Amino acid sequence: MIKKIFSFILIFILTSGISVSIACTNLIVTRGASSDKSVMITYAADSHTRYGAIAFYPATDHKTGDLCEVFHYENGKLLGTIPEVSHTYSVIQFMNEHQVAIGETTWGGLDSLSSQPGAILDYGSLMRIGLQRSKTAREMIQVMTELVAQYGYASGGESFSVSDANEAWIMEIIGKGKYEKGAVWVARQIPDGYVSGHANQARITTFPFQKTNNWNDPKQTVFHSPDVISFAKKHGFYKGTDESFSFSDVYNPLSFGGARFCDARVWSFFRKINKEIRESQDYTNYAMGKFSKDARFADQRTNPNGFVSNRLPLWVKPDSPVTLQQVMAGMRDHYEDTPLDMRNDPGAGPFQSPYRWRPMEFVVDSTMYLCERAIATQQTGYSFVAQSRNWLPAPIGGIFWFGVDDTDGCVYAPVYCGIQRVPESFALGNGSMISWSETSAFWTFNQVNNWTYSRYNLIHPEIEGYQAQIENQYANEVKIIDQQAAELYRQNPASATDFLTSYSVYTGNKLAADWKTFYQYLFMKYMDGNMKVTEGRKLLDNGNGKNVPRRPLHPGYGKEWEKIMIQGTGDRLKVPKAN
Repeated sequence: MIKKIFSFILIFILTSGISVSIACTNLIVTRGASSDKSVMITYAADSHTRYGAIAFYPATDHKTGDLCEVFHYENGKLLGTIPEVSHTYSVIQFMNEHQVAIGETTWGGLDSLSSQPGAILDYGSLMRIGLQRSKTAREMIQVMTELVAQYGYASGGESFSVSDANEAWIMEIIGKGKYEKGAVWVARQIPDGYVSGHANQARITTFPFQKTNNWNDPKQTVFHSPDVISFAKKHGFYKGTDESFSFSDVYNPLSFGGARFCDARVWSFFRKINKEIRESQDYTNYAMGKFSKDARFADQRTNPNGFVSNRLPLWVKPDSPVTLQQVMAGMRDHYEDTPLDMRNDPGAGPFQSPYRWRPMEFVVDSTMYLCERAIATQQTGYSFVAQSRNWLPAPIGGIFWFGVDDTDGCVYAPVYCGIQRVPESFALGNGSMISWSETSAFWTFNQVNNWTYSRYNLIHPEIEGYQAQIENQYANEVKIIDQQAAELYRQNPASATDFLTSYSVYTGNKLAADWKTFYQYLFMKYMDGNMKVTEGRKLLDNGNGKNVPRRPLHPGYGKEWEKIMIQGTGDRLKVPKAN
């Protein structure tokens, strides 16, 4: 019986498109769609083994013959070496000194293309090296794709968000497997005034085929490998017309899991900012894994290949300009107030938790069931909102708003892209997933979040309030820091860099220290199932001056859960009435 159930689970995973690799979420906001005319992309690095820290690569001059070692982003294995360029730019995790930023989500794609013998560049190394060699998003795409063509691609299918201070792009790529070196790929510029996103499902469908990639033409909004269609036809992955070719449907065929566990996260953000998505039952059905395959798509294009016709558009126009705070809130989403809301079914427990522990699928009486996969999730290592602003000098204009652990319980701290060192509390090497550090922001935020999971509807409102207080403080501080840094930059760019470094380092380290104190407060207040009396974030004594607390409250489980508790217990828990 156990073997039968295991086989059923394996078949379900293979046929539903559920990714067993890292699962992440990216949101993309163009200048014309943002309230302050900045470009924003987000990234949640979701993995049960991913540690939240910031890697820093300083700008460096290289000699002829210098080599760049390529280490696998996930497992640390040395994949090989490639020649260095004469100068590399400084990089703060996934944003460089020129305000170029990148995020990714993994979708895997066709099994026959998942492994490429002899390939050197995996997706994470490609991101880092691309940032070290690029001044614009377009240049980033060019560098990445040329590197892959030369040295091979050592990962499965990926979607990338690539941005600078003026433009935002989505790029999707998959290796050529054992057939050829390199990869097939498509990159599309998100039209100004629009918002996009991706979450472990390829999103680019049809696209205008280009005769050549003219990287210097600002009017060219689509780039792709010249064989993106012919490669698929040559190896039997596609048999239709070039005009109806869909990158996503061919290289990452849509499945129930691709919609319900992946694209539904994009739908949840889109519906917050776009009325059409919010009110459309077709798109709601799609997010729930219910597909239509009509003869025409929503934009009236014909559908000769019988692809899913009610899938989400690649980008949407927001009802009103999107703020930085809305983007951060989007990263904290659990499908609240949608048909996928997790707070009110029995899995939420008595404290309305929007979290479900893994595995995501389980079998009851030979039937497979699922747990929802929201944007905010417990296994996030780190996340960021990369904000690029073209009205400021590049080292000042780029802010890498960085948070560790679950996005719902993180605080996004401002880290300017031009700084020369990172806060110790966020530094790579300060702790790991298997080594504790008292000064690590990652472990401090994990303590708070895991304590919150124990009684979510009681403790989380306190997290949310303090989170908003600090992030609003940062937003006000940044306005002042911007002005002071811009004035310094006019006089001496190095002084501005020192100033921004000092601010970013101080802010990050202070946040970790303040959050540790916050954890101590929360633990004392909510220990043993009680709730001590507080004023602000101060525990009150009983008035006798002896550090004895006031009599605590006993919130209990709530009336609805008490009804669930007695189901099936008969008279065992019933208290007899007094005679």
